[in-house]
Amino acid sequence: MSDPPLSPGLPEEPDVPAAAPRGLRRGAFILPSLFTMGNILLGFYAVVLAYRGEFVVAAWMVVIAGILDMLDGRIARLTHTESEFGREFDSLADSLTFGAAPAWMAFLWGLHEYGRVGWLVPLFFLICTTVRLARFNVQTKSVDSRYFVGLPSPAAAATVICLFFVSAQLDAKDTQWMTAIFFTILPLSGSLMISTFRYPSFKRLDLRRKWSYRTAILLAIVLLVVTSEPVLSFEVVTATYLLSGPTMWLWGRLRRRRTDLPAPASESEQEPETA
Repeated sequence: MSDPPLSPGLPEEPDVPAAAPRGLRRGAFILPSLFTMGNILLGFYAVVLAYRGEFVVAAWMVVIAGILDMLDGRIARLTHTESEFGREFDSLADSLTFGAAPAWMAFLWGLHEYGRVGWLVPLFFLICTTVRLARFNVQTKSVDSRYFVGLPSPAAAATVICLFFVSAQLDAKDTQWMTAIFFTILPLSGSLMISTFRYPSFKRLDLRRKWSYRTAILLAIVLLVVTSEPVLSFEVVTATYLLSGPTMWLWGRLRRRRTDLPAPASESEQEPETA
C-alpha cells in the first residue's frame, strides 16, 4: 500500500541541517585568535633574541609570525568567524611583531651608536606601523578588498628583516654602508605604509580552482629557486612588492596621460593647403 497523503493544512517540514555542536562552534571562534597569540609570542621572542644578539634567529621569528598572520585571517574567513574583536586583536599583535620588533632589532643591531638619530628613525617606523594599522581598521569596509592602501605592515617588516640576513653574511668592515641602508629602508618603508599607494592583497586568490600545467611548471621552478637560494629569493620578493605600489601608481598616471591627449585630426578635418 502507498503511504497515506499528508493531512490538509499541515505543511511538509523542510530538511533543516543540524546545527554544529556548541563546542565546535566555540573552537572555530577561538582558532584564529590562537594564531594571533602565536604571532604575539614570536614577536616578543624576536625582541628577546635581539637583546641576546641573535639577530638572524630573531628575523626568522618575525618571518614565521608573518605566516601565522596570513593564516589567521584566512581561517577566520573560511570558518565565517570574522569579528571586530578579532580585527582589533590582530592589529595590536601586528603593531608588536611588525612594528616594535623590527624597530628594536634595528636599534640594538647598531643604530644605538648614532645618538638621537639612532632611535628616532626606528621610532618613526614604529609610529608609521601603528598609523597604518589604525587606518586599515577604519577603512576595512570602504576600500577595494583586492588592494591594500599603503604598504602592509608585514611587508614593511619583511623589508627590514631582510637586512639582518644580509648583514650576517658581511664582514665587520662592511657594517658602515649596511647602517646607511638601515637608515634608508626604515624611513622609506614607514613612509610607504602611510602612503596612498595601492598594493595587491591577494585575498581573492582561490587556491582551490584548477590550475593549468603551465602554472604548475612555473610554480615548480619558483620552488626550486626558493629552495636553492632562500635568502636571495626572500630579498627579491620583498623588494619587488615594496616597489610595486609606486610602480603601479606611476604606470596608471602615464596611461591616464596618454588617454587624455587629444586625438590627431583626420585628413578630412585638416585645412587644405593654399597655393
